[in-house]
Amino acid sequence: MTRTLPRAGRPAKLSYRGRRALVREVKKNLKITVAELQRCSREMGESCRKSTITAALHQSGLYGRVARRKPLLSARHMKARMEFAKKHLKDSKMVRNKILWSDETKIELFGLNSKRYVWRKPGTAHHLSNTVPTVKHGGGGIMLWGCFSAAGTGRLVAIEGKMNAAKYRDILDKNLLQSAQNLRLGRRFTFQQDNDPKHTAKITKEWLHNNSVTVLEWPSRSPDLNPIEHLWRDLKMAVHQH
Repeated sequence: MTRTLPRAGRPAKLSYRGRRALVREVKKNLKITVAELQRCSREMGESCRKSTITAALHQSGLYGRVARRKPLLSARHMKARMEFAKKHLKDSKMVRNKILWSDETKIELFGLNSKRYVWRKPGTAHHLSNTVPTVKHGGGGIMLWGCFSAAGTGRLVAIEGKMNAAKYRDILDKNLLQSAQNLRLGRRFTFQQDNDPKHTAKITKEWLHNNSVTVLEWPSRSPDLNPIEHLWRDLKMAVHQH
């Protein structure tokens, strides 16, 4: 007669049914916390540690990660971004080298913004359900305007007080053409800015027209398409390390 021997090792702290239930809870709400999952587990009659829950989720390919921040986009915004990408997909290196990218950013001088965690599988960081929507320039800190091209960085300007169209025009007047000259872009460069109301104000458009500056058409809510974001990230990391 064959006898079934007990399995080697410690018995599972969480049953198969319990693991499946936790995975279902995570799939219903990817931003659910381990503490909330622990309560769900207790309600099912399987009280266990947080480490047991995270280990069970890891076995299902789910890992807790900081949710990436992405602009809140409508269907119209998404369509415009796709059209922009298709239009410029085959731009030559020469064309791209003539673009002067610009943006404003805020640097938190006393700590980072709060982070949200999300359960996700590897390679899904930018899936819409795994991100946190953001709006531009929330909270306190120091505001900066800067620009750069393939040739290097242009001028970096600290913005004092409230930013408005007049102040933005003044920044361009004192820094844009000089930056282009320093980077040896010549007069026939293309200037990139987003669709912030200050950038599209009448006085800004007049200044750009009077100075014969060609402006790159830009899709709304698309800061992540601007390569200057990588420079801002490096700058913020350097600031927070000191």
